[in-house]
Amino acid sequence: MQTTETLPTTSTSLSFEDTSIAFSAKSDWELKKTYWLFSIMNQNWLVKVGTSLIKTAFSLRLPITWVVKQTIFEQFCGGESIEDCQKTIDKLHQYGIGTILDYSVEGEKNEASFEATTQEILRTIEKAAQQPNSIPFCVFKVTGIAPFNLLEKIQAQQPLNPDEETAWQKVKQRVNTLCQTAYQKNVRIFMDAEESWIQKTIDSLAYDMMRLYNKEKAIVYNTYQFYCHATLQNYKQAIEMAQKEGFWLGAKLVRGAYMEKERKRAKEKGYSDPIQPNKISTDTDFDEALHWSISHLDHVAICAGTHNEYSSKLLTQLMQKKGISPNDKRVFFAQLLGMSDHISYNLAKAGYNVAKYVPYGPVKAVMPYLFRRAEENTSVAGQASREYLLVKAEVKRRKMQVK
Repeated sequence: MQTTETLPTTSTSLSFEDTSIAFSAKSDWELKKTYWLFSIMNQNWLVKVGTSLIKTAFSLRLPITWVVKQTIFEQFCGGESIEDCQKTIDKLHQYGIGTILDYSVEGEKNEASFEATTQEILRTIEKAAQQPNSIPFCVFKVTGIAPFNLLEKIQAQQPLNPDEETAWQKVKQRVNTLCQTAYQKNVRIFMDAEESWIQKTIDSLAYDMMRLYNKEKAIVYNTYQFYCHATLQNYKQAIEMAQKEGFWLGAKLVRGAYMEKERKRAKEKGYSDPIQPNKISTDTDFDEALHWSISHLDHVAICAGTHNEYSSKLLTQLMQKKGISPNDKRVFFAQLLGMSDHISYNLAKAGYNVAKYVPYGPVKAVMPYLFRRAEENTSVAGQASREYLLVKAEVKRRKMQVK
């Protein structure tokens, strides 16, 4: 449930109900495939069975890659390589929507894979530099280029042995290489949020990078997950710190992605649950952060990563109230590829800065990401139903139009 605060009146009409705009990029065939996929994802038991079968098939090395690639992979991913993503990049750009290339290979745990991931992210930065109007941001996860247990140990303030100290220096060097290259190429870069027991370490890395590269404008963006009850206060303190120290705070605002894992760990280890008591509290803090951001745009740049209609509408109207142009580069909206097109395409049509996260990587390697999307669409209240009903409405509208 979202807060019932009254939204400011708008001078322009912006509706997320216009499915003709939301699905304007889809052919009739593509729309029918999307309808079929979300009709399946709307059934919780089918998602669980399907996920289990796919995992088993991959473990047995059965030839199912083509099936996955033509269905869930096609819906939520841009391709297996940066080059494969070009078609998606061009199509989104045609409708005024940017691309955030997201190398979504997970579970890498050795120095060679960390270096390979760093090189791949550098390639996304180069791609963005070549197509600045189409690719407004790049992104990386620190755990993609660093050992998780090392980040955990640093946050717990445990002493490092010589090998760990060497590994930590390499991590900092990789982070700096990515952010320095982004700065030199004039490409904005997100550092994604992760679990709370390593997040302070990531925050510290992000702020060090901002001090170096955000003196003229926001290049490096940290990510704030508002499902943690401490995040709003941390965000306000970060804004104050940026103002005091004279750098731009880049902030990607999201609700969050690790709630169940967070609660389970807190219970197992006997510490206070860091998660908000309910969804209303998360919504309230997220929307308060939007208010706070718009009030501090003299040294803050934000990207609202949300699939929430109320929050998206609220941000547009806060901008109008403050006289901020829809295409002001200090404010972006972002959604995941394959989800919430009714928000993305209608915002873009109204002139706002919008970008889609476009994950890519080998099919088998991005399956953990795809499983989360499937599970998210069944666990988030109304998400799959909303997507399904919107696609269904557009299918019906087109049929009526033909008659």
